[in-house]
Amino acid sequence: MIKAHNDNRHRWGIIYCPRVGAWKPMKRWSEIRDYLKERGVEYDLLQSENFSSIERLTRVLADNGYETIVLVGGDGALQDAINGIMASENRSRVAFGLVPNGIANDFARYWGLDAGDYKHAIDCIMAHRTRAVDVGYCSYTTAEGEQTRYFLNVLNIGLTAHLVEIANRRRYLFARAASSLTGLAHLLFHRQNYNMKITLNNQTVEQKFMMLCIGNSRGYGMTPSAVPYNGRLDVSAIKMPKFLGMLQGLYMVARRKIMNYKLMVPFRTTEILIESVDNARAGIDGRPFAPTYPMRVGIEPEAFNFIIPNRKKQNRTKYDN
Repeated sequence: MIKAHNDNRHRWGIIYCPRVGAWKPMKRWSEIRDYLKERGVEYDLLQSENFSSIERLTRVLADNGYETIVLVGGDGALQDAINGIMASENRSRVAFGLVPNGIANDFARYWGLDAGDYKHAIDCIMAHRTRAVDVGYCSYTTAEGEQTRYFLNVLNIGLTAHLVEIANRRRYLFARAASSLTGLAHLLFHRQNYNMKITLNNQTVEQKFMMLCIGNSRGYGMTPSAVPYNGRLDVSAIKMPKFLGMLQGLYMVARRKIMNYKLMVPFRTTEILIESVDNARAGIDGRPFAPTYPMRVGIEPEAFNFIIPNRKKQNRTKYDN
């Protein structure tokens, strides 16, 4: 329940997103709730009904004066939450905390948050150590006018986006495992190059690429050198390899050495114009994405106040309140 606007400054506004495919989706929240009570945290809870509700609920909290907004969720939910905050006039006053609870928690792992340790995440939010981080954006035009979508991790176009689409068709654990095998088979045996035309750093690149990855953060290993606080986007354009070359590429992604892959063309930029992608699919932070082209992708430096973690300590009572 949302209280009066002026009473919300020191209360947390929490959005709980149950993990997709969990057998007991509320069990995690019960554990978190008990720990919040133990630590004396005052909060109001909103539970997402579905993916489409997260952005709306986050904006409701920001518009109603909550200065600490906490998401319990994964990368996809995080992307929705960021868009809700960026749409609010109060976004500069919001400090955003994250308790990882998704299938993919890449942004949380970047900061050293462990999906299995919600207590550490909550303690770090209580310490309230913030850092302004960059936010990537995609700007394009539809029949309804100009649209903007924000992201923290990565925009994928091509094969990786197609794998995201395959994974998102399945919402339950065993079905998602089956879809992962399907995705791996597609990766190895049904590769395809796409004619892409992009403009960045005063040059136009028109080539065939298997995938294009634009990262504000490390982007699931595809943009491993990207950091969300240098005002730059990392771009990895990868050409289609032969079969053994694909295996080598997978190995390099796993070892975070994709920058050494001979078929990868790297760039670093503040803005990229994607003019055409030859009907390639798109994905953004682990969610399918259907923009129109041309699409401009850029960076808003230090646009978002993120509560960054402290290092884990053996004695939790040492954390500041």
